[in-house]
Amino acid sequence: MDRLQVVVVGGGMAGLFTASELLAAGVEDVLVVEAEAEPGGVARTIRSQGFAVEPAAGTLLLPHPDLSPVLERVGARVTEAGPAASTRYVYIGSRLVTLEPSPKALLAPLVPWSAKLRAFAEPLVRRSGNSADETLDEFCRRRFGKEAGRMLAWLAASGVFAGDPEQLSAKACFPVLVDLEDEGGSVVRGALRRRRRRPPDAVRPKPHLPVGGTEAIARAAAARLDHRLRGGFEVGSVTREGSGWVVDGSESLRAEAVVMACSPKVSAGLLGGDIGDLLNLATAAPVAVVALGGEADPSPIPPGFGALVGPDTGMVSRGILFESSYAPDRAPEGSWLVKVIAGGAIRPEVAQWSTGRLIDRVLGEASSVIGADLEPSFVEVVRHLPGIPQYPVGHREWLRSLDQNLADAPGLHLTGWGYRGVGLAQLAADATRVAERVAETVVD
Repeated sequence: MDRLQVVVVGGGMAGLFTASELLAAGVEDVLVVEAEAEPGGVARTIRSQGFAVEPAAGTLLLPHPDLSPVLERVGARVTEAGPAASTRYVYIGSRLVTLEPSPKALLAPLVPWSAKLRAFAEPLVRRSGNSADETLDEFCRRRFGKEAGRMLAWLAASGVFAGDPEQLSAKACFPVLVDLEDEGGSVVRGALRRRRRRPPDAVRPKPHLPVGGTEAIARAAAARLDHRLRGGFEVGSVTREGSGWVVDGSESLRAEAVVMACSPKVSAGLLGGDIGDLLNLATAAPVAVVALGGEADPSPIPPGFGALVGPDTGMVSRGILFESSYAPDRAPEGSWLVKVIAGGAIRPEVAQWSTGRLIDRVLGEASSVIGADLEPSFVEVVRHLPGIPQYPVGHREWLRSLDQNLADAPGLHLTGWGYRGVGLAQLAADATRVAERVAETVVD
């Protein structure tokens, strides 16, 4: 067959976004191949007994400079989440602590007053002259003090990566924090400088929900691609051939460029060689998502977005999302729904517990956090294996090594949540970056 301009391997959100952005850049000769029959990867919506469960992230912070235009181009519809989405909680010391949606959150009783006073002094702390990659825990302790820094690092690691703050790289996982220190000499001063530069009419991002669930975004992107998406295509290898590439699977495809939009480990197996060896160094944290729902009037679920579980609780749950509170359409009228994320880097074995053991443990913990004996009539368990990508210290150096190797493999590109961010916004940003690079090189 004729050589294609671009083959995208992987029909998850990263691959769908990249292909859509290639179309926007004028590259029409694109084919996305996906092993599963349906596109979207972990972005799917489970519907049962009137409940709708999002096994992956189910909210979007919009507007966003990268994600908003991508969603608009694929034709995805969103709606603003309920007002409860602005209220967050932390479970610590056997109680639920409210985090106000303002600077008042600093006053929440998460650490002693002595630790708060040290945290308030952050603008006075000199910037470190050492540019070495720090763990998230080291960075936060240095900036905000031992106790407040430990708490901040734990909550940040839990909320995004279900990770270990003593392993995650601050620069790789939360570059905004490091950039703020670089810009202002302190995180607080950097944030204040950015706030002063913000136009007075700038729209503040708010939580939004995809209409029809996250899978609706994948369906919209797939519809935009039309015949350029092929499901049920098992790829066996991706190899260099002359000035192009061969994607061998259900059939052999030849292309000028290939975008690997699958996990680093999967890409490693398909590519082999030095790049494959590097990709095999990637790590991930297994998590179990347990949805619990039932009938109750009034609902036992507090108004809010959800609660992060603080350190030293002994719980395997890292966070609980109050789905029926901020997204009422995800539960039948007169019912409640929560989504628990358990396991992660601290307790990776939890994701492979037996279903009965997992549900019993998570149900007990959710009841403790919420402060009510939950009696679910609906339960759904989804295990994410290998799980959420982790960006440990050295991750950015790993990316640089990958880029150096890719320079010797023109036409090969990598994207997805294993590299530069695990959220949909970061996937959109990287899809745009990769699409621009590919569009500069492929021949019309």
